[in-house]
Amino acid sequence: MRGLSLRRPASLDDFEGRALAGGTDLVTLIRDGLVEAGTVSDVRALLPRGLDGTRIGAGTTLADLERSDEVAEALREACRLAASPQLRNMGTIGGNLLQATRCWYWRLDYPCFLHGGDRCHAREGEHREHAIFGNELCASAHPSDPAAALLALGATIETDRRSFPLGELYRLPTEDDRNVTALESSELILHVEYERPEASTYLKAMDRARFSFPLVGVAAARYGGEVRLALSGVAPIPWALGSATELDEATPLPGTAYKLELARVLVRRALERVGA
Repeated sequence: MRGLSLRRPASLDDFEGRALAGGTDLVTLIRDGLVEAGTVSDVRALLPRGLDGTRIGAGTTLADLERSDEVAEALREACRLAASPQLRNMGTIGGNLLQATRCWYWRLDYPCFLHGGDRCHAREGEHREHAIFGNELCASAHPSDPAAALLALGATIETDRRSFPLGELYRLPTEDDRNVTALESSELILHVEYERPEASTYLKAMDRARFSFPLVGVAAARYGGEVRLALSGVAPIPWALGSATELDEATPLPGTAYKLELARVLVRRALERVGA
């Protein structure tokens, strides 16, 4: 972190560089040289925090959401199952939506596709924790539990510049653009707002009983006769699923075929829980 400048801007107009709120992901990425940041701005005092019905300030911690009876069950459960209590008390919902992949090739700074290389090392190497959807160019798996829950809940993102559906925050990487999020430079998430469901749930399979990233996470939210499904841990981005039959379109690698079976079981249980 040599040469790193830390600022505490007085307003959003003064913000520059990388935004630091909880710092549970960004600090380690900078330390490991995976993110270049000449300037980091501590924006904790600038981010809205707390709940106003279904509108959530981006500075609200996962622990805040986990403890609130006002929050939809899918989001509450996704926050409860994410990380450790210490990290949930620090990590913000805005930062969690933007967290980087846990793919070990990316984290070890291999010249993989996301790092600008010409191939995905996971496709030819060890990949038991990797993607079963959207994995043609990159088989990394998005690690956020709350992102899948909010995707199923029809969430909208409000930044300091615009508003758009949560699904548009994410994009599969291409040859022309290796980014998996669509935020512009120095754009800050300020609020997340979701649609109140009649019933919702989030189920998660992981290697340990607690404090582990999802092998497969399934969020389901029922709105009248419609049930929205979204998955975590199965694609480079949170993955919307139109119906359970779309699981047949998965393209697992040899070492991730088990994830498809996990997804089938969890989707069935999630549909049962929301009364579908």
